[in-house]
Amino acid sequence: MRLPRLPRLALLLVAGAAAVAPLVRAAVVQDATAGSLNKPERLEWFRDLGFGLFIHWNVDVQLGTVISHSLVGASEDYQRRYFAELPRLFNPSKFHPADWAALARLAGIRYVVLTAKHHAGFCLWPTQTTDFHVGNTPFRRDITKELLEAFRAQGIAAGLYHSPDDFWWLWKNGIQLQRNIPAVQPSQNPGLLRHDQEQVRELLTHYGPIDVLFFDGEPQGLREVAWQLQPNVVVTRGAIPTPEQNIPGIPLEGAWESCITMGRSWGYQPTHEVYKSGPQCLSLLIETRAKGGNLLLNVGPKPDGELPIEQEERLREIALWMFVNQECIYAVRPWVITNERDIWFTKRKDADTLYAIIKRTEPWPDGAWKEFVLKSVRATPQTEASILGQNDQVMEYQPSVVPKTTFRQEADGLHVRAMHTQRLHDDRRWPNPIVIKLTHVQPAFTPPHVATVKASYDKATHSVRCEGNLLALGDAAALEVGFEYRDITGLDLNDRPDTWTAVPAGTRKDKGTFTATATGLGKGRTYEFRAVARHPLLPLYGRDLRVRVP
Repeated sequence: MRLPRLPRLALLLVAGAAAVAPLVRAAVVQDATAGSLNKPERLEWFRDLGFGLFIHWNVDVQLGTVISHSLVGASEDYQRRYFAELPRLFNPSKFHPADWAALARLAGIRYVVLTAKHHAGFCLWPTQTTDFHVGNTPFRRDITKELLEAFRAQGIAAGLYHSPDDFWWLWKNGIQLQRNIPAVQPSQNPGLLRHDQEQVRELLTHYGPIDVLFFDGEPQGLREVAWQLQPNVVVTRGAIPTPEQNIPGIPLEGAWESCITMGRSWGYQPTHEVYKSGPQCLSLLIETRAKGGNLLLNVGPKPDGELPIEQEERLREIALWMFVNQECIYAVRPWVITNERDIWFTKRKDADTLYAIIKRTEPWPDGAWKEFVLKSVRATPQTEASILGQNDQVMEYQPSVVPKTTFRQEADGLHVRAMHTQRLHDDRRWPNPIVIKLTHVQPAFTPPHVATVKASYDKATHSVRCEGNLLALGDAAALEVGFEYRDITGLDLNDRPDTWTAVPAGTRKDKGTFTATATGLGKGRTYEFRAVARHPLLPLYGRDLRVRVP
């Protein structure tokens, strides 16, 4: 499968030593834009939203199992009882979508995507296409209708997830339940394609304007129906890149969306679940926006219709941060680089306004002065600086303190001196990112463009051979190039070490490929490798590639 086109020069760069996720698997990053009828102006609208809420809910939530997938490889008895018994027990009596919508709005959510039908085939609306739907449960109510109406009432754009795969249909037709193989795809089963098409017609004719559609499977023959019925709908998965459970190591071109869970599971699981912290959820949002994408953050309601308290807590922590800092998230695009170490950037798409989002490993106590050097930023005579959320004039109980944000331009970058004074926590040690707003600024340099081409294990020498490509030197006459690697054995995406080991490759005065070999690697370990070009102001990196050393 073909990787997406590389972004333009300014969007290819990841600066500093911040950990970045590996590129998503090929099944997700294929060129989904081929044949797309998404309107350019609607894609721009979608990119401006920035932050969405994914809701995974299904009839099997009662079991606390993985959503839908437990059917694959299950016994005939399990499958029969799943389809026959679970609908009789589905009765979320505490389902109050207005509560969800109000919380979502407070958290800064701009669009919602509900799993109207997941792979199992259970429909959260009373469809005419199957008897496996919410209307044939004790609950009976039309969950899809009520949820979309509640979120629209809060000004949140309406979106739906639909799975072209349908285990109920396969089971009824005597076909072995499976995913991602040709035999079970709609393109190989005309009856399944007609079944799916009729469901899409129902959803796009009975539920008002649908802003976003997410086809989790083969979209051909379905997205065309959607665009015909509602030309303004934005098809995400099935028409734009939608990396799952990670953020790409480098920005992707145009509109894209990362869909990521709060815990490890998509649907609610009462046991063996590990949730990301509030700061980790915020970090996902910030890094996604710095790289030009949208974050679709997932929740999984409980069987009774309430959100788990852990998920509500994360949304409320996000809500406070967004209440203060939302302007650095909406209608923004990437800066010339995504970050300088732990300082991430977004830029107002229609102005020379830059947001420096300071992620910290330790709290920034209220009343403490901090100075930051932004190497990629140059001030102009019109530049002004401030901290989002505060007036830069008052420190509570300290009338003699004037916490005015100031800056000065030096040869090594823009020096910004700031004090955080807004009291957001009782102990005055707000743990989440603080945002410095800089108006009328310009890039301080033309960044180079370096790409990680290959990293492969050589059994004969027990080493990893790396290949990179310096595609542009930017404004530098020569650049030191090479590679870096880190050991990620046993670590997940939220637990990456900051320490990288350098593998020098030399100095280049012109564009071209370069290679280097990493030795002394541990057996049975997994590493991430990335190319690096060391500009006099900052190092710039290519994407991360993962290599396992046997």
